[in-house]
Amino acid sequence: MNNLLMDVENEVAVITINRPKALNALNKETLEELDQCLGDIEKRKDIKVVILTGSGEKSFVAGADISEMVGENAAEGQARGMLAYRAFKKLEDMPQVSIAAVNGFALGGGCEIAMACDIRVAAENAKFGQPEVNLGTMPGFGGTQRLPRLVGKGRAKELIFTTDMIDAQEAYRIGLANKVVPQAELIKYCKEMAAKIISKGSFAVSMAKKAINSGLDMDLSNGLVMEAVLFGLTFATADKKEGMSAFLEKRPAKLTDF
Repeated sequence: MNNLLMDVENEVAVITINRPKALNALNKETLEELDQCLGDIEKRKDIKVVILTGSGEKSFVAGADISEMVGENAAEGQARGMLAYRAFKKLEDMPQVSIAAVNGFALGGGCEIAMACDIRVAAENAKFGQPEVNLGTMPGFGGTQRLPRLVGKGRAKELIFTTDMIDAQEAYRIGLANKVVPQAELIKYCKEMAAKIISKGSFAVSMAKKAINSGLDMDLSNGLVMEAVLFGLTFATADKKEGMSAFLEKRPAKLTDF
């Protein structure tokens, strides 16, 4: 991979978007590499959490690569949007939990890829924004869909229409960031969170993730039925037997299923 670094340790994959001279902007090659990398990870049983970050201390992902897009026509723009859709949807749908470690600018495509992750942890210097209408275009990597689901329709419209950039504390206040931590502690904090998640029943976590994501696209009644079905599936696992037995026996559970 030319634009990504990946380190796997203790069932955690840390993926670093590594284009520091371009502030880790998402060019076509990077999107293709992400799609391939995430496709490989979702099949692996030895990885249970993915931490996504950017190289350096200034930028998580500063957006899509404008130098590539400036000469593209409508069909090419749509193809680029669909490439991002495929890669980002893997973050959203994979059984592994994904954590965005936002270490600086998360603008445009950077904000959008962070929103595709399950959890967003922001460094104190992080900045979020959707500046696309400044360029005569609009968010095309999920911003108009994921942002209102996270912060509400009114706030999403304000951020997209005004292109205002917000800091980490404001992102936390409106629900765009889950946590704000000092930059020096960002990866350590995310790894500690990952370890906590890994200590739980991994299959149960993956089913809960599926229920939350799928339920948002359903009415309440159908969502509740789907939850009951997935709840039932967890009863077929060794983890369910071990977890409940450990609870009744007042001992720590040893959970292993994925």
